[in-house]
This record gives sequence, structure tokens and C-alpha cells, in this order.
Amino acid sequence: MSQITPYNTDAGKKKEVEDMFDNIAPKYDLLNHVLSMKIDVLWRNTLVKWMSKDVPKEVLDVATGTGDLAIAVQKGTGADVVGLDLSQQMLNVGIDKIKKLNLDAKISMQKGDAENLPFDNNKFDAVSVAFGVRNFENLEKGLSELRRVVKENSSVYILEFSKVEGFFGPLYMFYFKNILPQIGKLVSKDNRAYTYLPDSVNAFPFGEKMKSILLNTGFRKVEYKKQSLGIATIYKATK
Repeated sequence: MSQITPYNTDAGKKKEVEDMFDNIAPKYDLLNHVLSMKIDVLWRNTLVKWMSKDVPKEVLDVATGTGDLAIAVQKGTGADVVGLDLSQQMLNVGIDKIKKLNLDAKISMQKGDAENLPFDNNKFDAVSVAFGVRNFENLEKGLSELRRVVKENSSVYILEFSKVEGFFGPLYMFYFKNILPQIGKLVSKDNRAYTYLPDSVNAFPFGEKMKSILLNTGFRKVEYKKQSLGIATIYKATK
């Protein structure tokens, strides 16, 4: 898989992703909801519904960003949630949001690296990642870490962009590659962040290919559900 990076410097993908999210953090939530027409909220809720059947007590949300999924998981399952992200600026936005919702006793946020998680083996009842695995520098290493920290017979839930197939495919790709980056540039003032998005989605495995990668990482069972004609996919990988 080709390595797509936000800024094409020599800093390495991990550092570039951190810088990119630090840059766009103040406008990230606004842009996210505008560009997805708030459909991303629906996708997160679908993931939480699926996870709630496991009745988790302790959940790790990796690449938590500004905490949208962490908040949805806490509200939907009642679990204690740890949100972890590379970008301190994104976390800062999330911490404010969580305080306003009076959820700071249930959700803790910390800076950290998905590929070197600072947690014991078999610690969490569930792990979630929304739109984060695409940004891992080493996908297999990141997925192995997610598997390591989740308990035996428990699951990792991954929400990620995929590709629209069939009639709407070309139409959606036109929006994704041409219109979305222009809106992103306008609002975030970061010229590269929103061209990185379609480029990284294009290069990323989805569906059966992603399922194979998860199985090869050591998960014993992988299921997935396409969302909104395949714009996104939710994967449930069980250890």
C-alpha cells in the first residue's frame, strides 16, 4: 500500500498527521459535520449500537480527535472511556466539549500513539476507532496494538471511509476529490489537509481486503457493514 502523507515532507507520516490535526483542530468539528452533512453522526451511532450488545464497562477510543465517538460510546453504553490521540490540539477541543457535557468523570483524554499503546494486554472490553486507522503510519502494527489491548473474545470496532461502488461512485468521487478539498481549504486555511483526505481514502484497503488484513493480524472473526452506499464501512474484529 502506498504511503500517503499530508504534507509530503521528510518528517514521516506520524509527525505530519499530528501537525495536520493540530493545524485544523479549531475548525475540525464544523468541517466534519458540514462536509458529511452530519451523516457521520449516524455512522458513529450505528457503531455504538453494535458495540452496546457487548455491554462493555471500559472502552478505549483510539484516534479520538475531538472526542465525538468517545462521547457517543459513553452515552450509548454507559462505559468508562479513555480517548487517545496524537494531536494535543484536537484533544484540547475534546476536553472542553466533555467538560461542558459534565462527562469528565466518565471520559478521560490522553495524548498517545496508536502504534505504541500505553496500556496492558487484554485491558479493555472494547476498542473503537473512527476515521483513524487510515492515518496509521504502519497499519499492521497499529491493528496489532488494538488487538493486544482488547480482552479475549472482545471486539475492536473500526469506522473508516471506503469507496462508493456502482452508479453513484464517479459522482461521489468528483465531490470528494474536487469540491470537498475546496471547502476544506476555505474554512481550515490548511491547503493540504483536505486533499490528503481523498488521497488517503483512495489508497486505503476496504471491504474484503480490509477484512483479510484484520484476519492476518490475528483476529479470529471479522464482520463489516457498509454505510451510506459504501461511503464508510464499520468493521467488527473479534479477538
